[in-house]
Amino acid sequence: MLRHRSLISLLNNVHRQTCHLRPPSHNLVRTDFLCKFNRCYSKKSGGANDESSNKTPRITPSAATYKSPVDNRGSSSSTSYKECHPGTQKVNSEIQSCNRPNPVSACPPPDCAHEESAAAQARKNNKRLLAAILLTAGTCYTIWKLQPESNKEKIDVKTSRKSAAKSVPVKIPSTSSEIPAHVPYLLVGGGTAGFSAFRAIKSLDAKAKVLILSEEGYLPYMRPPLSKEVWYDPDSEKKDELTFKQWNGSEKSLFYEPEDFYISPKELDENPNGGVAVARGWRVERIDPFKRIAYLEDGHEIKYEKCLLATGAKPKSLNIFSKAPEAIQKHITTFRGIPDYVELNEIVKETDSIAIIGGGFLGSELACALSRRASLENPKLKVYQIFKEPGNMHKVLPEYLSLWTTNKVAKEGVHIIAGSEVQDVKLEGNEVSLMLNDGKKVSVNKVIVAVGVEPNTYLAEKSGLEVDPDCGGFLVNAELEARSHLYAAGDCSCFYDIKFGRRRVEHHDHAVISGRLAGENMVGAGKPYLHQSMFWSDLGPDIGFEAIGIVDSSLPTVAVFAKASEKDSPKAIVAESNDNIRSNLEAQNVSTTSSSPSPVNTQKTSAENTGTDDYGKGIIFYLRDELVVGIVLWNVFRRMTVARQVLKDDRKYDDLNEVAKLFHIFDE
Repeated sequence: MLRHRSLISLLNNVHRQTCHLRPPSHNLVRTDFLCKFNRCYSKKSGGANDESSNKTPRITPSAATYKSPVDNRGSSSSTSYKECHPGTQKVNSEIQSCNRPNPVSACPPPDCAHEESAAAQARKNNKRLLAAILLTAGTCYTIWKLQPESNKEKIDVKTSRKSAAKSVPVKIPSTSSEIPAHVPYLLVGGGTAGFSAFRAIKSLDAKAKVLILSEEGYLPYMRPPLSKEVWYDPDSEKKDELTFKQWNGSEKSLFYEPEDFYISPKELDENPNGGVAVARGWRVERIDPFKRIAYLEDGHEIKYEKCLLATGAKPKSLNIFSKAPEAIQKHITTFRGIPDYVELNEIVKETDSIAIIGGGFLGSELACALSRRASLENPKLKVYQIFKEPGNMHKVLPEYLSLWTTNKVAKEGVHIIAGSEVQDVKLEGNEVSLMLNDGKKVSVNKVIVAVGVEPNTYLAEKSGLEVDPDCGGFLVNAELEARSHLYAAGDCSCFYDIKFGRRRVEHHDHAVISGRLAGENMVGAGKPYLHQSMFWSDLGPDIGFEAIGIVDSSLPTVAVFAKASEKDSPKAIVAESNDNIRSNLEAQNVSTTSSSPSPVNTQKTSAENTGTDDYGKGIIFYLRDELVVGIVLWNVFRRMTVARQVLKDDRKYDDLNEVAKLFHIFDE
């Protein structure tokens, strides 16, 4: 019984603390200790006239009816329980009228004055909260009404979702403490030049420890397919988004090596056999060429023995777009790497119209590719290509061939708007309206600016490095050195060409060869850069060309054409070699001896002799002071070594028709 009273007392105290009650000034009498908080009746403390003022009735913790024990005769009698102390009839009646509470059910709430006060305060707080919400909503509505109409346009949810692909890349590793503080070979940039450099280093120093710092969130990958093959098959036929089918149908990954080829940066120091580690998403802010230290964005220092700058190039834009309001810029993009491809790959599935600004290599390739993808997945998509030149790739190809190429691009389904420039841009609903210089108006959902690139030399000023004022790019010597133990290669380097003077080249082959040479020189080879890089472009699987040297349409040209066969196409050459990277084919030696050439009168020679529109295959020579300084191989493949030899000879030719025969363009 004492334990029961102690429990009741404890629970009463808890109840008082919960309701913030003072100790009671009256006596509480309960009918059942199982109901902790129910007051069955209350007897106030009264004066001398109250007959029960000095007595506290005691109630048993049982029900109102008490059953007596069984007597010796086996009978029992039930008596109604009244009260332990006779003489308190008033209290007794209250007890009998009090229903016994069900221990399973919730007890009735006590009469608590504090609860009523708290409820009133809660009602006041709710009113204040509602008033604040209404005031905030009114303020937001007022601000919205005061904004210009162009800023009120509905945000394109799809565009916002796709733009997430171009957000800041995830850092791997997540903290710079996992990046080595000292490495023998440091490569700044994870593109083709960096990849080619570490392969050269590892080939000469098998146990070399190489660290690549890449701002991108991806491992080293190839860029050429991003504007070509990746678009010619629907996503449903791919293993994943970053694989593609070559022109011959074989599947290939964009990445040069799988992820398990590399080791983690934190394991690089302790690996006795060396290896290649890639720190993704990390940016180098400054380099001290004298102390040989690279400083990351968070201040982490990396001491190196040899360092290569392979920061590549970044896309240009037009002032009319870069200075446009933010609402318009959400519809404008450039195209360079995997993040751009991932975003655009989702957009083309759902959007109605895209405009490509630019008629060069990238713009023309991408226009053909997107139009082909539209025919596979989104027939309603219209692809426009807008450029100021008369025809596609007009800065490279002779005018007649440029116009012929434009017709071919148009047959792919591209809406060509040549000789036009964007003079104004407006946002109308969820479309961007492009106002052209000829008065035309083109309204599209997305605009892709493909007007070239510029070298990524942001490190130059902070690191005290020279940049060529004319060509751009880090100024390097013949060994591709910008400073002692510091090299530059690829798109970001400006080198001295012993034949054509100082140059900067932006093509894949140059990135491969210059990266390889820089890697070899970092190990100690000491070789000069003497390579004449080539480049190629494919306008789908049927038309492609390769080029070398100074290929400029402002130069005089002589062209020799022949009739093409099914073997003369990008698709056929990839089917034969199983390699979409055209510069890789040069390793195969090609004989320079002609076999049974066709009569000369079957050739189409020079820009004047172009009465036919059948430019199936041919050779275009670019001349300067009557010397051949550049060559385009139009739908002619595996002949780049011949072109390279012609440039190397550096002599005048009396009859370029005979020179064209060296390329076997008349062979059946």
